[in-house]
Amino acid sequence: MIGSARSTAAITIVNAIPTGIGCALGIDLGVRARVVLRRAQAGAEPVLAFSRGAGTPVVREALRLAIDRYAEGGPWSADVTLRSEIPPARGLKSSSAVATATAWATARAAGKEPPAVEIARIAAGAGRTAGVSATGAMDDALASVTPGFCVTDNRSGTVVRQGPSDPRWKVALLIPARKHAPSPTWQEAFEREADAGRRAADRSIAGDWWAAMSANTELVERTMGYSYAPLREEALRRGALGSGVSGLGPVLAAVCEADRADDVLAAFPRSLGETRTVGLPAIFAASGGSP
Repeated sequence: MIGSARSTAAITIVNAIPTGIGCALGIDLGVRARVVLRRAQAGAEPVLAFSRGAGTPVVREALRLAIDRYAEGGPWSADVTLRSEIPPARGLKSSSAVATATAWATARAAGKEPPAVEIARIAAGAGRTAGVSATGAMDDALASVTPGFCVTDNRSGTVVRQGPSDPRWKVALLIPARKHAPSPTWQEAFEREADAGRRAADRSIAGDWWAAMSANTELVERTMGYSYAPLREEALRRGALGSGVSGLGPVLAAVCEADRADDVLAAFPRSLGETRTVGLPAIFAASGGSP
């Protein structure tokens, strides 16, 4: 029994830690997962095998939850292969992406095709249990498997709003080499910003995406100590629609029309990290595909 799936990275519009309301937008950096399920021999412990680097706590938990939900008649052994283009622990939602890809590939291996929101909830549960997300990051998980802007209430696991994005948009990224600590480490500091977080969340609920992104990134920069305002302002001057810190950073992202992508990317000094542009996803996990 074999299943495959593809998920993507995402960028933050609104961080969910201050209020529980988050908003994210998927970008075209992909994760492909392949899961093989085999019935374990009677009386034997199930064997779980992972490709190099894939056996992380969040992947293991996503696999466990998906097997429990979709695979009847166990116990099951599993082989999990992951191939990811997403730099980990930089704010590009790598944990959500590997969790959704693993969960969806597992469901397919069991002959099921659940809706994207169900897969996002499984990934959010895996993120909380594994300790990589303070809120479960359902917004990030949903954005990794569906197009457009995704606003969710991560406390209740509900979708608040989804809005379309332009598939012709590009996203300029500044990706510093340093990594961030898991979000639970910062939970208390962000919860002190609840009022500012609510203002950003309200703008995303209203569909005012770029105002939401700006309000959120000011909050994140205060809390995390980033000094990205001059870079964000230069990106906007060069034609970006919106710009902000993604997740807890250190990634800085700017969304723009395709014909402004080179100019916007030039606002980000290469001395600060890798710079690159990516598109918005054309293919999500629902399309499957081999890793």
